[in-house]
Amino acid sequence: MTKIRHESVAPTRTQWLAPGAGIDAHRHDDHQIVYAGRGVLAITTSAGSWIAPATRAIWVPAGTVHAHRAYGELELHLVGLPANTNPLGLGEPTVLSVGPLLRELILACTRTPDDDSAEYGRLRAVLLDQLRASPQQPLYLPTPTAPQLRELCAILGADPADNRTLAALGKQVGASDRTLSRLFKTDLGMTFPQWRTQLRLYHALVLLAENTPVTAVAHRCGWSSASAFIDVFHRTFGCTPGAHRGSAKGPDQPR
Repeated sequence: MTKIRHESVAPTRTQWLAPGAGIDAHRHDDHQIVYAGRGVLAITTSAGSWIAPATRAIWVPAGTVHAHRAYGELELHLVGLPANTNPLGLGEPTVLSVGPLLRELILACTRTPDDDSAEYGRLRAVLLDQLRASPQQPLYLPTPTAPQLRELCAILGADPADNRTLAALGKQVGASDRTLSRLFKTDLGMTFPQWRTQLRLYHALVLLAENTPVTAVAHRCGWSSASAFIDVFHRTFGCTPGAHRGSAKGPDQPR
């Protein structure tokens, strides 16, 4: 059994991860805000995976065993918060929207993490206020437990462009579409179309971080056209895939 690394204090710092690199499973006694200033970040726990581009951050509650994965060149910003400081009142990982002010506060807090001045304390206080006001985003792929659901999710995870209906997929995994529909709601907390959209957006963010052209991303993730993909992406993230790709890169990187 892999030993889970335990860090009593969740660090506040900035670090870089190369594409495909990661941080092994670990836990903190503190809460932590995890933000990708560049690239795309995925956090995985036993319950599922959360993914966040540069317009999102991930709240990781104290005690949560989690691992990080980088897609694209990842500029990772970590902000630790004491276990008795929970501005969100959340006990499970959650993706949060990051506006311009919250982004600058996260960058400022991780730029000088050892600062114990009164000014820095006020900066963190404003950060907590901004976190309380941050909308939560449903960018989450839960881990299925039912055997037939695990098989179906693995099939589509390997090929998000597979456009078969739930009934057709059910024939392959040995379950009716009615049974699978019920399992999606009871086991994963969402409908099959909702889950498939989450899966496709997850893969789209990964492909965009790897500089895959937008039209190719749409095709490989199962959208009928690039315009259909752009519409769903814009409604979810508030920007087009092209604008997202630009925001996820540094000023000296090709876009």
